[in-house]
Amino acid sequence: MIKLTINGKAHQLDVAPDTPLLWALRDTLQMTGTKYGCGQALCGACTVHVDGEPVRACSTPASAVVGRKITTIEAVDSQRVGQVVQEAWRKLDVVQCGYCQSGQIMSAVALLSQNRQPTDADIDTAMSGNLCRCATYVRIRAAIHEAAQALA
Repeated sequence: MIKLTINGKAHQLDVAPDTPLLWALRDTLQMTGTKYGCGQALCGACTVHVDGEPVRACSTPASAVVGRKITTIEAVDSQRVGQVVQEAWRKLDVVQCGYCQSGQIMSAVALLSQNRQPTDADIDTAMSGNLCRCATYVRIRAAIHEAAQALA
């Protein structure tokens, strides 16, 4: 049994220690907001927060995050930064197919939680691990700037 704290709630999971966090979330807990993209931590679709830092759930063993605070897209709107980022995403119509967006939003929230006035270079660096097949990068950057202004 592995004990994890996810979105503020304690869970006891009957999974092998090397089970990727992504599968513990999606298959065991039925939390499907975090997406499977590449399975190699290259695309960012599976991004969650562990103690406030963006982490790729597909390559993180569940046992590696025991005792740490895990936040998924399902609870990101419980934080002001998460609410503001999601509102900016809607306002600027960032989403096309939407598959990568939970990971994009999680990375954007992590950035704005640490840096309320990011430059384009800051945004590019923070978001560099998140790929978008629809190439909405310009709208993503604009939404992050929009959220930063709303948080100022």
